[in-house]
Order: sequence, then C-alpha cells, then structure tokens
Amino acid sequence: MTAAQADAAARRAPAARQGFSYATRVRLTRWIIFAGLLLAWEVYGQTLANPRLISPPSGVLYALFSEILADSRIVTAIFESFREVIVAYVASIVLGLAIGLGVGWSNFGRRSFFPIVLLLYAIPQVILLPLFVLIFGIGPACKIAFGISHGVFPIIVNVIAGMRNVNPLYLRSAASMGGSAVDVARHIYFPHMVPSLFTGLRLGMTMTLLGVILAELYVSTQGIGYWTKVYAETFDPAPLLALIAVLALMAIILNSLVRVGERRFTRWRN
Repeated sequence: MTAAQADAAARRAPAARQGFSYATRVRLTRWIIFAGLLLAWEVYGQTLANPRLISPPSGVLYALFSEILADSRIVTAIFESFREVIVAYVASIVLGLAIGLGVGWSNFGRRSFFPIVLLLYAIPQVILLPLFVLIFGIGPACKIAFGISHGVFPIIVNVIAGMRNVNPLYLRSAASMGGSAVDVARHIYFPHMVPSLFTGLRLGMTMTLLGVILAELYVSTQGIGYWTKVYAETFDPAPLLALIAVLALMAIILNSLVRVGERRFTRWRN
C-alpha cells in the first residue's frame, strides 16, 4: 500500500465509524421514542383512562390473540381485506402508469388533460360511494373499485410531474438518433421520473387502503372495516385498537415492498 492509499484509508475509517454511529443513534432514538409512547399509553390506560373508550397496550395485545386471531370470521375478513387492497393497488399502479404516461407524454396532453385529472383528484371520493354501490353492489368489486378511485390519482399526478422534469434536450437528442417511443420511455422518461413515481406509489398505497376500508365501513358486511365499525359501536376499544394495529401492519408491509422496489431502481443514483 502506498502512502497516498494509506492516507485515504485513514480518512475513510473515521467517516465510516461516524456514519455507523449516527445510524445506530437514529435507530436507538426511534425505538426509545416508540417504547416511551407505549409506556405512557400503558400507564394512562391502567390508571386514568375510561376503559370504555381506550385500552392499554397490554389489553390490546391480549384482545389481538384472544378475540381477533381466535375468531375465524375475523381472520377470514383480514385476509379478504388484504386481498382486496392488493388487487386495488396493483390495478391503481397499472392505470396510473398508463394514464400518467399518456397525459404526460406531450405538452399538448399535459395542457389538455392534466387540469381534468387535477379536478377529479380534488373531488372528495367518499361522496361518490353511493354511486359505486349502485354500479358495483356491496361486494368485493365495490371495495376494489373504490380503492382504485383513491389510489390511482396520486400515481397519475406524480408520474406526470416526473415526466415534466425531463430535459427537452434529451428528447430532441433521442429523436435525432431515431429512438423509438419505447426507447424514450425506457431510457429517458423512466430514469428521470423514478423518485417522483415511487413517491406516488407510496401515497397511492395509503390512499388505496383508505378507500377499501371506507367502503367496508359504510356498505360492507365483512372485512376489517366492518368489524372495526362493530367494535366501535359496542364501545369495545381493545379489539378495535387491535384491528387498527392490523391495518397499520398491512400498510407497513406494502410500504416496505415499495421501498424494496425503490432501492432496486434507484441504485444508479448513488
């Protein structure tokens, strides 16, 4: 090893140790905050809270295993809701990419159709739920369609936003070299819209979950939303919060999958 290489290695070592230490502190701080909140919740739930309105974490954990997971009807409803969310989310991604690419491909499309997309996005979807019920009924089709109506718009908007950031010089260069539409989409548009696209995917995932649960709350007789309404109306907070924890776990799983895909397609940016 030369002197220059030894000096470079000596400079990198403290930086690496500092980076590892910083990451460790971040994770430790996160878990301390989480544990502190759970402890405060447990103390409040055991001493001051109205048991008809809130349950401590120990009660929620007990209800999760003794009432939620022990009831085959609720377990079936959980898997049914998760399946509907997955189907609605995949459909939202396909439709969002197709519509976003179609609208954002040209300046004419953005000027003509993007304001319409934003107008539809601004409409509160919950007021359209009766219309979805009339069209699709009260079965899984209604919940999936309502989830799609929530999840597709964030994806469309972020795809178009990512395409607008492409340098026009790249497009003219591709056209001058005879690049096809597929080449332009693959090598120019997609790399530039990846960060915006995955932002839209995360937002779309959350909104899809919201749409499915809203449909279950108001028009369904099964699914997590239905059982959440049942426990809320009977003032039974422990299983209610346990179901909310299951919903949070669903969101974490889907968000983790999106982050895996984001790391896969953004490695070149590092």
